[in-house]
Amino acid sequence: MLMEFFDTYARDHQPYKGGSWCYEDGLVYRGLELLHRATGEDRWFAHIQRMVHKQLSDGPALLGYDPNEYNIDHVMSGRALLYLHEVTGEARYLEAAGLLIDQLRTHPRTKTGVYWHKLRYPWQVWLDGLYMGPPFQIGYGMRTGNDDLVDDAIGQIRTAMEMTFVPETGLYAHAIDEARKQPWANPETGHSRAHWARAVGWLAMALVDVAEMVGPKRFAPLVERTEKLLAEVAKTRQPGGLWLQVMDQPELEGNYQESSASAMFVYALEKGAKLGLYSGDTEGLFDTLVKATMRPKAGGGHEMADICHVAGLGMYENRFRDGSAEYYLSEVQVSDDTKGVGPLMMAAGASLSQKHLENVAFAAG
Repeated sequence: MLMEFFDTYARDHQPYKGGSWCYEDGLVYRGLELLHRATGEDRWFAHIQRMVHKQLSDGPALLGYDPNEYNIDHVMSGRALLYLHEVTGEARYLEAAGLLIDQLRTHPRTKTGVYWHKLRYPWQVWLDGLYMGPPFQIGYGMRTGNDDLVDDAIGQIRTAMEMTFVPETGLYAHAIDEARKQPWANPETGHSRAHWARAVGWLAMALVDVAEMVGPKRFAPLVERTEKLLAEVAKTRQPGGLWLQVMDQPELEGNYQESSASAMFVYALEKGAKLGLYSGDTEGLFDTLVKATMRPKAGGGHEMADICHVAGLGMYENRFRDGSAEYYLSEVQVSDDTKGVGPLMMAAGASLSQKHLENVAFAAG
C-alpha cells in the first residue's frame, strides 16, 4: 500500500510553483532517489527524470530560476541533477548543476562565513538553509574533485551550529540574525524564540546526509554535535510516536503532532543509527510514523495529514512572523504537501534494508 501511494503521488504530482525550479519539488526528487537507491526499481528513477526534464532546457537553463535572488532554497533541487548525472553520465545534468554552484560562488555570507538564507534576509542564517545548500555543494564538489567546496560546506555547517545552539534546551534556534536588527531576534543572542520542529528536522537530515557522503574522517568535526542532537530529538518524541510542532513545549495549548518534522526525524534517526551516530532503538519507528500520519481520504485512497504548510520569520504576504511558539501554531495545516511526503519517502528508503515496505499497512479507519 505504501509503495503504491508513493508511485501514485509521483505520477500525479504537479509542479509546486507552476514549474519553476524550487526546493519543494526537490524534496520529492530526493525521496524518489532514495527509493531508487534502496530498491533498484526503474519506476522511481523514471519519475525523477520525467519531472526534472520539464524544468531543464538547453543552455543549460532551469525553469524560473534567477540566481540573482541569492535564495539558498533554490539550490536544494540540484541534488537531483547530481543523481541523474551519477546514473546516466550525461554531461547536461552536471552542467545544469553548475548554474547553482555559480550562484554559491558569489552568494552573500555572514561575517562568520555562512551563506545568507536569502538576499532579502540579510545577515540571517536559518536551519532550513543548512539542508538546502551544503549537501548539494558537497555532492558537486565530490563529483568534480573540488575538495575546497566540500571543506567549505562542512565548515559552514559547523559554524552555523555554533551560532544557533541554545544551551538551555540542547537544541538549535530556527534562525539567527547576525546583525541583531530583526524584530524576531533576541537582541543579545540574535536567536529566534521557539524550536520549530521542521527547522530542527532540516538540520538533522542535513547532518546524516553529509555524514554518509563524506565519511567518518571528514565528518569528524560534526560528530559530537550530531550525536547529541539526535539524542535530544529522540527524547522529545511523544507517546503517540510523533513530534510536536513546537517540539520542546508539550504543555503548550494547541501544540500538535506535526507530520513533516516527524518524517524528517525518523529519517535522521534511522540513517543516524546505520552510521553509528545514534545508539537508540529504532525498532518500529517507521511503522509508527506511517500509521500515525496516513489517513483515509474522501473518495478513496490515503493521504498524509497534519503537515504544516509553511512557516518562517519576518514579513511574508503582509503578515509579520514573530517566531513565537504561538506563531508556529497559527500556520495552516494541509495534507499531501511535498514537505511531508518527500521526507516520508526518504524515511522509507532509509528503512528498506530492515524490512520489505510493500507490507507496511496504514492504520484502519
